[in-house]
Amino acid sequence: MASPSTRLSKAARREQLLDAATSIVRTRGADDLTLPTLAEAAQVSRPIVYDHFATRHGLLLALYLRLDDQYRTRLAQALQDADPTAPEVARVMSEAYFTCATDMPELTAISAALKGSPALEATQHDLLDHYTNLMATALRPHSRLTAEALRLRCVGTLGAAEAIAAEINRGRAITDDAVTALTKLILSALSH
Repeated sequence: MASPSTRLSKAARREQLLDAATSIVRTRGADDLTLPTLAEAAQVSRPIVYDHFATRHGLLLALYLRLDDQYRTRLAQALQDADPTAPEVARVMSEAYFTCATDMPELTAISAALKGSPALEATQHDLLDHYTNLMATALRPHSRLTAEALRLRCVGTLGAAEAIAAEINRGRAITDDAVTALTKLILSALSH
């Protein structure tokens, strides 16, 4: 990684700032992530940070989108590498979902910090649509449901996954049990 004094391209500087922002959220919490604290942590001037994000809200939203993109990229790769059977596809999706929930606590913290934001709500709807489509596409070869029926079942399954993730976060479930439960829910959603 380049030192802070190294002149970086705008894209590289943005990535450096988002790396530093992720570190702040992970170690100190989302409430401590501000544009001034990011400038200090990244050892750059405040105008550089403001040039990239303009507002704290913009920074949080950019970080949320980046983390979500990393998650979806991992999931797409895992699905590509999986055996093309319904149980394996369902297991891979379940593992990816709960790995994200446990390996990316920043996503939950940032989402909470943006709670009530119309921009985040719209973004989350778009991301849910994208994820639902990814899930339905992966499951399509294993289902005789109509495309719309399968999509609705994927939406329902994702709602269940969110509820199960909340149980993990409360310490009331372990990841292995959550993966098993979600895998079975996904498989049951494929039947008529």
